Amino acid sequence: MTVGLILLLAVSVVIFLGLAHRVLDRMRLNDKQALVAVLLILVGGFIDIPIYRGIQKISLNLGGSVVPVCIALYVLAGADSPAETRRGIFSAVATGAALVVISKLFPFEEGRTIIDSIYVFGLVAGAIAYLLGRSRRAAFAGAVLGVVFMDIAHLVEVVIRRMPSTVDIGGAGAFDAVVIAGIIAVGLAEIFGETMERLQGGHIPENRGQADRPGDESDE
Repeated sequence: MTVGLILLLAVSVVIFLGLAHRVLDRMRLNDKQALVAVLLILVGGFIDIPIYRGIQKISLNLGGSVVPVCIALYVLAGADSPAETRRGIFSAVATGAALVVISKLFPFEEGRTIIDSIYVFGLVAGAIAYLLGRSRRAAFAGAVLGVVFMDIAHLVEVVIRRMPSTVDIGGAGAFDAVVIAGIIAVGLAEIFGETMERLQGGHIPENRGQADRPGDESDE
């Protein structure tokens, strides 16, 4: 069982026990919606949709690309303001660009790296998306879309260079990276957002004048 599947099962248990209600509420999701989303990702992770078979073999993983992207767009559509939406989009583009650069600078050859690229991409995507997205919604959307953008960038490269290759968008390690990135981004936003609220004595609306600091929230 992969890391992504284990994390999704753990998240589903947390949601089922009602321990994630506060976070989900701020992302405009209820428990049932979240459980359905997790189930779709879990099942979809085993489904690859063939797109093209030629010099390149291109497919789309349902659970690692289609479903997470739809959830990310839904969450981002619930943004409190156009500014939050813009942060989410910018976060996604910047996160994707950073992951592409990292993948070029560090090939992550099997057996020659201390840490698996899956964890590197997931952790980096989650951290960058949180720093740029700031709110839970924008951070989650930025992290998930950023990882998918990296896969799409790889696809564009092999097509342009006409490289014989098998590209599974959202599949293989990218599935785990998407899950890790989304959880890390929301986790950081929750931890630092909660900390800032406690330090400042209450809930901090994100759209209030000075609310564009990392960790500030308006999610209610």
